[in-house]
Amino acid sequence: MGKHIVITGVSQGLGRAMVEGFVAEGHRVSGCARRSKAVADLATHYPAPHQFTAVDVCDDTAVQAWAEAAMDANGLPDLVINNAGLVNRPAPLWSVPVDECDAVIAVNLSGVCNVIRHFAPPMVERRSGIFVNFSSGWGRSTSPGVAPYCATKWGVEGLTQALAQDLPAGMAAVALNPGIIHTAMLETCYGDDAAAYTPIAVWVKAAVPYILSIQPGDNGRALTVPG
Repeated sequence: MGKHIVITGVSQGLGRAMVEGFVAEGHRVSGCARRSKAVADLATHYPAPHQFTAVDVCDDTAVQAWAEAAMDANGLPDLVINNAGLVNRPAPLWSVPVDECDAVIAVNLSGVCNVIRHFAPPMVERRSGIFVNFSSGWGRSTSPGVAPYCATKWGVEGLTQALAQDLPAGMAAVALNPGIIHTAMLETCYGDDAAAYTPIAVWVKAAVPYILSIQPGDNGRALTVPG
């Protein structure tokens, strides 16, 4: 039944849209998010073989248990999409509260490491599978007020290039800039002006086939979903 696709941050926004898009294309999805109610709703809408679990990607032990259960249920992933992310409320770096700054770094960087740590070993042993780590336009440029977020997305770009060098032939790791999409996260940064950007429903129609087209030959590339 299609590919086995692992996605983090499936409770809302781009993650939820990708779940719907990949399932519609006939693929099996193992997804996680912190919001248990939203996860339960996904599980109701998309029962087995799909698997949805309440997991905080910052919790390495929980990620390990989730990874083992997902692979027991659906086999090794063909795609692992590190989508979960946070953005800080816009402010000069020195004004971002320490807890908020730490949370952005924990989810956007440590969370990616945790997911890779527990899915990669059997995939490497099989020498197949692709990691898609969500970056941002702010992983390749910067703006005032979002220094913690920029730092993590620039980190994702470097992490992904180094991971690509670790992987054997037949696999790939890519950093993917999804573009500027009207999400709740964008509203945090742009307020009402966020509505001027691409709707999620439009974005996902381009994003799903584009992500499915990524091949081992793309290993190490910095990609962007076509606008």
